Amino acid sequence: MDAEEREPIEIPASALSPDALRGLVEEFVSRDGTDYGRVERSLDEKVGDVLRQLSRGDARIFFDPDSRSTHIVVSETRRAPNGQ
Repeated sequence: MDAEEREPIEIPASALSPDALRGLVEEFVSRDGTDYGRVERSLDEKVGDVLRQLSRGDARIFFDPDSRSTHIVVSETRRAPNGQ
């Protein structure tokens, strides 16, 4: 067993089939503690928001080889609204 921690691997959303991507995003938006809004939103609305974030590059998918889990994270640097 390797005691050294391995770095998470970024997985491009385009590398996943549409069904696999949707399943990953649905699991992500339905996790405990992910609903912080004042207004109740449907699963489809939440999934659509995350898919748009992924397509814009505002969120990214990572696979952690140590825990064998996949995570969606908001990018640390976001583009300005005018693209700069």
